[in-house]
Amino acid sequence: MNRPLPVIYIAGPYRAPTAWRVLANVRAAQEVALRVWKLGAVALCPHSNTGLFDGECEDVVWLEGDQELLRRCDAVLMMDRWRESKGSVAEYELAVEVGLPVFEMLQPLRRWIDEWKVTRVAE
Repeated sequence: MNRPLPVIYIAGPYRAPTAWRVLANVRAAQEVALRVWKLGAVALCPHSNTGLFDGECEDVVWLEGDQELLRRCDAVLMMDRWRESKGSVAEYELAVEVGLPVFEMLQPLRRWIDEWKVTRVAE
């Protein structure tokens, strides 16, 4: 079973006024990532990758690192409330700039994943 899988970047709020709410944002992103995996794609969830690393490096390290990860993905899924997050807005703008498909709902993403797989298998 050596079929190609698209990689979907999960973009949504991380920062919050309390540690409890940061954890709630991480958990919400993980739930979205699980749904993407269940659609048959790879979910790249930065919330899980560097979650709770706050203060270990300058914020710019995480922000630039996440943007580099996004550039290497095939599409981006914007979570609910993404417009409330400066980081997510920047990720959206970068995705548009580099020409990645951007989705806000799972159903259109599901169709895109199915089409992506058919296209890659045919190549």
